[in-house]
Amino acid sequence: MIKLSGWLIIFFGAVHTAAALTVEGAAWHLGTWFSGALWGEDFTKMSPAHSALWFSLDSFGIPLALVGATVLWLDRRGITPPAFIAWSLGVWTLATAVILLPTPWPILLLGDILLLIGIRRKTAAALHGSKMQPDDVPTLSYRR
Repeated sequence: MIKLSGWLIIFFGAVHTAAALTVEGAAWHLGTWFSGALWGEDFTKMSPAHSALWFSLDSFGIPLALVGATVLWLDRRGITPPAFIAWSLGVWTLATAVILLPTPWPILLLGDILLLIGIRRKTAAALHGSKMQPDDVPTLSYRR
């Protein structure tokens, strides 16, 4: 489940960025972006080029794909991703859903839910395999 979740998160971020650049036409503003024309532009009066930048390259798409890649990287190494990643993405996804209902947020929510389930299963399996009880707190002892 963790692997599928990671791929869904990557997919969502990559498709958002690619669609913004192509379908929405943000790439038409590349010349303006790299000419320095946006330097010093007022955020309260965004030009179409500035808005397109924030919708594509400076959006959540690329960092979100990196979060998905990190989830996969951790899973491949046998490390359970921390639950705060799934909870944070889930809260953010639901907030986005309330603000922008007609968007593909259910895809990301599915990835969040699968990540939470995968983390719970992996944690339970690790506890069962080590004979630890869920309330046990591992401690480290240091010898001098």
